[in-house]
Amino acid sequence: MGETTTTLAVGGMTCGGCAGNVQRALEGVAGVTSAAVDHVAGNASVMHAGVTQAELEAAVAAAGYSVGGGESAGADALHQLGSAPAMDANFHWSDGTTWRQAANNTKWCLIGCSIGEFATLGYYQYAGWPLEVTVGTTLFWFLVVLPLINGLATSVALETVLLMQGQMDFANALSTAFGMSFISMLGMEIAMEATDWLLTGGMGMTWWVIPPMLVVGFLTPWPYNYWRLKKYGQACH
Repeated sequence: MGETTTTLAVGGMTCGGCAGNVQRALEGVAGVTSAAVDHVAGNASVMHAGVTQAELEAAVAAAGYSVGGGESAGADALHQLGSAPAMDANFHWSDGTTWRQAANNTKWCLIGCSIGEFATLGYYQYAGWPLEVTVGTTLFWFLVVLPLINGLATSVALETVLLMQGQMDFANALSTAFGMSFISMLGMEIAMEATDWLLTGGMGMTWWVIPPMLVVGFLTPWPYNYWRLKKYGQACH
């Protein structure tokens, strides 16, 4: 059987990293020779032999992206900061593909935020600051806010690296990372720190508090990321 080319409309891609994810998913299908993915146009051109379109669509969906015309496709469908978004009048909470992509976005956000927050809280525990700082003082509030700042910083840094791996230059990658949803990241950071405070009674870090912090940190922004992606076509990562 000779090779043929199939073009798919792929929704939910927001950057070169997303295009790379879709390309790897498609080229991982047996029978696919190559895949060219354009996140701006929102399509993928696939050369293959002996592969059905349903198999290609399943590979894209498994990677966490939508296929077909039902979703806004490509970065040119995303609204820019300061402009009015094109909202989906048929918004609903039952799109499994969008939930999976939102979960993937939330996962990377959680990894990035956790690096800075856990490192800061771990140092607090090592230094014994939670036992020495009086609640309500300027230093106390600085120590409360610092893990949030460090978590946001490491999340942006990780996103910048991922975008650069997707063939985006440093300046554009950094700008895009800063333009991601800070509401999602900030909500995650606050939820994780609040969980640590409620379970340990302070700002330190103990091993048994890490799993509940990660669970709460993931679940808190996940619905928001779904809503943002489904209604506005924007991913936080």
